[in-house]
Amino acid sequence: MTGTTTDPNAPAAGRSRLVTGPGLLLVWLYGVMSVGAVSRSVYQILTDFGSAPLAHVLSAVAAVVYAFITYTLVRGGEKARRAALVCCAAELAGVLIVGTWTLVDPSAFPDSTVWSEYGMGYVFIPVLLPVTGMVWLRRARNA
Repeated sequence: MTGTTTDPNAPAAGRSRLVTGPGLLLVWLYGVMSVGAVSRSVYQILTDFGSAPLAHVLSAVAAVVYAFITYTLVRGGEKARRAALVCCAAELAGVLIVGTWTLVDPSAFPDSTVWSEYGMGYVFIPVLLPVTGMVWLRRARNA
């Protein structure tokens, strides 16, 4: 034994921590949204897929995006930060497109999705979360 101690809270070999400060809240919120979107989409797909396949598939896509962002935030490092940043931008684009689509043509979505009406069913967290995530991830790059 060399007598050196390792800090259990230190980032893994050269990885920057993304889950410090506000990043920890982001991980928690993305984790909650992952569970919510997975639960919703699995239930809808298993019980009523034929009534609104587009809405149910979009909820499943949202679940995958949330889970991936959660994973990248926990993983840390520059590659993970960049991947999370790209996914947050794609998530925001999806929320804006689907949110607008559900307002312009409600008949296209007989059932709502996580991103319907910009996430109104989820207290607008789906539209606020990617913006907050992108701001945090851009700041984390400079840290």
